[in-house]
Amino acid sequence: MNTILEQQKTDEKMLIVANENLDDLFRQSNLNQQLFEQWFDKRFDQKLAEKESQHTPSMTIIVTKGTMDMAYPPFILASTASALGWNVSIFFTFYGLSLLKSELDLNISPLGNPAMPMKMPVGPDWLRQVEMDIPNFLMAGVPGFEKMATTMMKKTLTNKGVASILELRDICIESEVKMIACQMTVDLFDWSRDDFIPEISEWVGAASFLPIAQKAEVNLFI
Repeated sequence: MNTILEQQKTDEKMLIVANENLDDLFRQSNLNQQLFEQWFDKRFDQKLAEKESQHTPSMTIIVTKGTMDMAYPPFILASTASALGWNVSIFFTFYGLSLLKSELDLNISPLGNPAMPMKMPVGPDWLRQVEMDIPNFLMAGVPGFEKMATTMMKKTLTNKGVASILELRDICIESEVKMIACQMTVDLFDWSRDDFIPEISEWVGAASFLPIAQKAEVNLFI
């Protein structure tokens, strides 16, 4: 009987000691946890900054139009982004695919484009500042009006020192911008791959391009 009572007392003492040790461990763990959280937050911010500095932004552009005025935005944006160190891919589809042909014959059509200013690229200064409001029926009815508008636009671009479409396209190629051609458009218009520049990186459809666009931070439709 005495042995049992002694064993119970011993167990109670051990339990008291264990509880005291547990309290000490808990207080110590709280301190360690605070130190760990401080270290983790600092380390996390460092790693996040390192990852951000090593990250290369990416951009995709979908080009659907083949007129001279609509050819400038994609090539300007692509060449600029590439100069900033971005990875750039351009998907040329429908009429936009004509911008990748070896021989470019791009025109501009002011018909149905009321935002396009019609200014004379030659003549006295007062005349060059006049925006001519030409009615659509006159644009459509005058033979050769589109060619005249194209010539005027080319002259204006030259006067302002703006690079040509060919020059901008070459800059994009030299900057390793990926030129992606829509194979469906080639088949639709019965075009031949021989009609296009050799620098085209891929001939694919929408299903192959969309995963590229999905991973890009910037996606543009022109």
